[in-house]
Amino acid sequence: MTRPLIAIPARFSATTSALRFAAEVNARALIEAVWRAGGEPASIHPADSEVASRLARFDGVLLPGGGDLAPHRYGATDTHDTVYDVDEVQDAFDLEVARAALDLGLPLLAVCRGLQVVNVALGGTLEQDMGGPEREHRHLVHPVEIRRGSLLEKATGAQKVEASCYHHQRVSSVAAGLAITARAADGTVEGLELPGTSGWFSAVQWHPEDTAHEDPAQQGLFNALVRAARAARAETSPTYERGIQ
Repeated sequence: MTRPLIAIPARFSATTSALRFAAEVNARALIEAVWRAGGEPASIHPADSEVASRLARFDGVLLPGGGDLAPHRYGATDTHDTVYDVDEVQDAFDLEVARAALDLGLPLLAVCRGLQVVNVALGGTLEQDMGGPEREHRHLVHPVEIRRGSLLEKATGAQKVEASCYHHQRVSSVAAGLAITARAADGTVEGLELPGTSGWFSAVQWHPEDTAHEDPAQQGLFNALVRAARAARAETSPTYERGIQ
């Protein structure tokens, strides 16, 4: 069967030794998790023109982690001194990808920064810095409680998971229409979904790709994305299930 094509916005990298110069990249663990799930991962160039028509050729979308969103994107007038790796081109593209994917009903999985992007794209805000090492969620694996009956629970098959986190920001106000599907013990929003949307969508604040190779609950998120992408393609292309395009 032909693998569903999963679009993953590339991240800018100032230096990449194997390529000698600046590059556009995605985390290998993320790519491998999509591949294990049966998907065909495809990095896409961050250019915020004709985004909807570019995405229409794909079967699903994965919004990955990355640097911080520019605070002005969610109405903040000041910038905390811990905000890092802001890129206006990346921000504009990711925000448009989030809106276009949801508008098109494309299956969408958003990870870490990706969750924040979706929240901001729909009108929510972020807390620019959660505090010092005792409060931030960098280099931490901690338990997350998952809401019963959510798409997140169905994907992971669990009501509690061990989440690999790397973030110093979190959701402040949740965008209208979004529902919280997971929280950390300190109340941090760790999962979101959009009830009533026409396509499958789940967002997590952690990095499931970090442990997906050994944790079926984390791999389950990528499996769920690819299943939804395969089902969506089958609905629009009757010959797809026979591997014909």
